[in-house]
Amino acid sequence: MLHGSGKFGEQREVEIMPIKVLLADDSELVRRGIRSLLRSQPEIELVGEAADFRQTIKLLNEVKPQVVVLDLHMPEGLEATLLDVKSHLHDDSRVLPMSVGNDPETMALAESLGTVSLLDKMELSDKLIPTIMQLVSPKKHDSRNAV
Repeated sequence: MLHGSGKFGEQREVEIMPIKVLLADDSELVRRGIRSLLRSQPEIELVGEAADFRQTIKLLNEVKPQVVVLDLHMPEGLEATLLDVKSHLHDDSRVLPMSVGNDPETMALAESLGTVSLLDKMELSDKLIPTIMQLVSPKKHDSRNAV
């Protein structure tokens, strides 16, 4: 809750809805670390976790996240599978792809999702939260899934 001023200086509570995030990574250890980062932020709500692309697609339809933190190299990580994920995104969903490296093939996979940047997993502790906040900022007017 956030306190603000109403008419004539009276105080009122304004409820701020948390940012709904879906986390998709095949590594339990990576998910555990990201989960800890996300849960430390009151403005973010972790609404689901997936260990593969099939679970990701299922959860996209169930929880309708605003941001999908997505490992591009899960076991069945074919470009067609990534495009299946993209086709199940809702209009207000944004993809935040992540990978261990930023080689040309991985960058092409990220671009196939409509994103313009890619998070390196080695930099998540510093960049994950600010990037999520930037994605849902009302000041951003980029394309549907752009990062």
